[in-house]
Amino acid sequence: MERFQIRNESLTLEIDAHGAEMKSLIDNCSGQEYLWCGDAAYWGRTSPVLFPLVGNYREKQSCFDGKWYSLSQHGFARDMDFELVSEKGDEIWFALEDSPETLEKYPFGFRLELGYRLQGRAVEVLWKVTNKNDREMYFSIGGHPAFNCPLREGEKQTDYRIGFDTCEPLTASVLDENGTVSERTKVLELTDGMLQITDSLFDEDALIVEHDQAHKVALYTPEGEKYLEVRFEAPLFGIWSPAGKHAPFVCIEPWYGRSDRADFGQKLEEREWGNVLKAGEIFTAVYQICV
Repeated sequence: MERFQIRNESLTLEIDAHGAEMKSLIDNCSGQEYLWCGDAAYWGRTSPVLFPLVGNYREKQSCFDGKWYSLSQHGFARDMDFELVSEKGDEIWFALEDSPETLEKYPFGFRLELGYRLQGRAVEVLWKVTNKNDREMYFSIGGHPAFNCPLREGEKQTDYRIGFDTCEPLTASVLDENGTVSERTKVLELTDGMLQITDSLFDEDALIVEHDQAHKVALYTPEGEKYLEVRFEAPLFGIWSPAGKHAPFVCIEPWYGRSDRADFGQKLEEREWGNVLKAGEIFTAVYQICV
């Protein structure tokens, strides 16, 4: 698929129309690349949008209006070609609409728009979801950007830290072997708002932090320098790097939705952290990547 670029004085952002996925974020002065390259040996994606599902349905299925629908992890939008809507200097928009293919997996007509805007040394990632139906629509949406960590060759990820806009311990949900939310939780003890990355931090897959416990998540070099921060209003977020691979990146993921619990009854309209739109309504959200 075709790739597009937007730039300002500080940054250059590259986006692929396939999945409307960010592929590169470079500092124009230093040449520093902040986004993961998508090496399939670790993880072949860079920043997929998660729609209309974040995480997994229990048993990969959900029921709505008496009919069962199957979706793979994180939904289908990340694997579909988006249409370019507009492009001007430091801002670009893409769109995806329902099709016979999507309606077999998800029972609603929709229009999903993704925008990217450069503001100084920040990227604004903008989401717009329109309900095209004459009934309520249920959906989840989330980001999954992967950032280089370590930042420099020869460094170890375990010398880096993750910072938060709180000094209180964070309680994280963890996933079971089926990709659903376990009854267990994990307490992340912070030191001055910092969490040390360890070899075992992601052994249980993504750490899911719910209930507005933090709204800024940053990455810090071994010298204690903050080099990237994700800011969001989403009520929950995930932090992830592939377990056991020593992958040189960390994902910071603002979410409006997450995987079902292992004992969930599988009704689409009853999913925890799900979003609902009335007929014709529009959902909007934004998060920022600051470097």
